[in-house]
Amino acid sequence: MFGKHTLSIYIGRRFLTAIFGVFGLCSILIFMIDFVELLRQAGKYGSVPAWLLAWITLLRLPAYTEILLPFAILVGSIGALLMLARKSELAVMRAGGMSVWQFLRPALVVALGLGVLSSIAFNPLAAGARDRAEDLYAEAFDRELQLLGKGSGPWLRQDGPDGQSVLSAASVQGHGTELRSVTAFVYDQNGKFSERVDARTATLEEGVWVLDEATVSGVGRQPESYPTYLLSTYLSPERVADAFGSVISLSFWELPDLIYITEKAGLSSAQLRIQYELLLSRPLLCVAMVFLAATVSLRSFRSGGIQTMVVTGMAGGFGFFLFAEISRQIGTAGLAPIWAAVWIPVLLVILVSVTVLLHQEDG
Repeated sequence: MFGKHTLSIYIGRRFLTAIFGVFGLCSILIFMIDFVELLRQAGKYGSVPAWLLAWITLLRLPAYTEILLPFAILVGSIGALLMLARKSELAVMRAGGMSVWQFLRPALVVALGLGVLSSIAFNPLAAGARDRAEDLYAEAFDRELQLLGKGSGPWLRQDGPDGQSVLSAASVQGHGTELRSVTAFVYDQNGKFSERVDARTATLEEGVWVLDEATVSGVGRQPESYPTYLLSTYLSPERVADAFGSVISLSFWELPDLIYITEKAGLSSAQLRIQYELLLSRPLLCVAMVFLAATVSLRSFRSGGIQTMVVTGMAGGFGFFLFAEISRQIGTAGLAPIWAAVWIPVLLVILVSVTVLLHQEDG
């Protein structure tokens, strides 16, 4: 009993080391790419200290790397199994009477644990860090971007008691209720252009946008500056979040309440529900990646064809991710139930992988 327990710990540690190795390597590459892009923006739009750029990049990194975990588990599991096979450790385990299900059990426990922690802990951490990074990014770049007329984000048409207006912002916080580097084109009640407003920030309150440090310019008149400018709106916070917000900045624990509020307001919650189902299914997805890796990694090195097996496993992984993304888009478009769009690809890859393993193990 003690020997089996020790062996399980050894196998689990090998898988954990390989997975973290792949995840760490991908994280370093993403960090470098994002940091270089921030350096380019700093050189083009304004001087920003390198340490601040590095800190912003580090804060944004968890949100960018969160979706890499299933890929890291797939590649790490293939690597761990190949290393065990290369040192003939798998052959010794099989000679000792262990089946594939027994020496995969520690890997499945590791994958399941990483999936659960990713959804309930790493995801909220990534969402909070991303929000902080956006605040720092706005403070570092938005003033320069606004002066140069750069960095506008999505446009939002709205209506209010005083007439219609069109809003854009360089960055968004608070799920769309706090905007930075805002540009607004204001129209009167007859639909005729009235004035343009450029503001440092905008905050949505009851029935009004409060624009700070606003510069108002109109046809045939000199620009005027105001500490505060009020822009009327009929928008609710939920509608703004639907237009400006990003699901990547929402934590696992915030999504249920936001889905309820959005549906109560009569708005589409498809993207929010997809994101929530993706987070719920992530532990099972991580388990599926171990099964998929095992289907192409259990052949002995003496049998040859290792390169072919690795390429086959990687191709199968990319094929699955492509299929899952297509399924997700179908669910977002309302062509299939959201639960089916998310869970069926995961269950399908587990079913196919287990079938292949049964055939390999029992003939």
